[in-house]
Amino acid sequence: MAEKVILTGDRPTGRLHVGHYAGSLKRRVELQNSGEYDKIFIMIADAQALTDNADNPAKVRDNIMEVALDYLSVGLDPAKSDMFVQSYVTELTELSFYYMNLVTVSRLQRNPTVKAEIQLRNFETSIPVGFFTYPISQAADITAFAATTVPVGEDQMPMIEQTKEIVHKFNAVYGETLTDPQILLPENKACMRLPGIDGKAKMSKSLGNCIYLSETEEDVRKKVMSMFTDPGHLRIEDPGSLEGNTVFIYLDAFCNDAHFAEYLPEYANLDELKAHYQRGGLGDVKVKKFLNNVLQEELSPIRARRKEYEGRIGDVYEILEQGSKAAKERAAQTLAKVKHAMKIDYFDTQEFLEEQKKKYR
Repeated sequence: MAEKVILTGDRPTGRLHVGHYAGSLKRRVELQNSGEYDKIFIMIADAQALTDNADNPAKVRDNIMEVALDYLSVGLDPAKSDMFVQSYVTELTELSFYYMNLVTVSRLQRNPTVKAEIQLRNFETSIPVGFFTYPISQAADITAFAATTVPVGEDQMPMIEQTKEIVHKFNAVYGETLTDPQILLPENKACMRLPGIDGKAKMSKSLGNCIYLSETEEDVRKKVMSMFTDPGHLRIEDPGSLEGNTVFIYLDAFCNDAHFAEYLPEYANLDELKAHYQRGGLGDVKVKKFLNNVLQEELSPIRARRKEYEGRIGDVYEILEQGSKAAKERAAQTLAKVKHAMKIDYFDTQEFLEEQKKKYR
């Protein structure tokens, strides 16, 4: 049976937040512990982070360990998953270089994720080439590990589609070499793209609307109590709307019936709470307090594990180093196959020399 491999990761531009957790981290831990996968590679994408932070490398460097601590605190296990730093695996850069010949500029310009990110960073007038070719770099990351499965949020779907195009083009031109990856989206739709606490479409470090996994209990409480709800719900007796209501979107993502039994026993489930809110008579403060309890229960063990690992930074460093070496070894195998398929492995075998001897006889 074919090997099942996961590749996923995050850019080290800041601490990870509950949007990352709901969208991918929690699922990664479940997949890791399922026993269904032969190999799992978790990448700290520092090289990708530099594509729009080239003038501030300290920001990237300072967040390598932050992301590693977040990974370990949510339950990613170095005995089951190789956590690695992208820039250490130099084979990825070489693969990107070869893949660039298979993608047109106009195709990159049409990538919806690239377009959205360019707009978000105000790059319209001067786009760094490295940032523009981000989808090609991501294709190199995925194919280098022969990943069969890529668990990501909905916003990354265009990137995975572009990777699949590159795989198909490469295999058509050079012969079956690269593995065709499949995207794995969150099962809970509310987790696909968690909004910021201000109700903005996306939780984003740059917008400052995040709840971080490493925040204190009190900071989380303050942020939950300040959350955007229904601006038309001015009095408790007023009917409330669920549309765009951040608090209820978070409850969709995080709460279950057991939370009601524990923290809000007058309701059996979320449907009952929503119905009461919509008909009026339920205040935002009560709903926010419930959400705070739900989030604190989820984040409490994560905080505890992080504190433990913060006291063992030497061990975390070693986990990253060993994971990076394992990742490099795996990527080198793929690069060798790619170069052989492209007939540019001149000195790896005697094949090129034998061809030349025949040619010049």
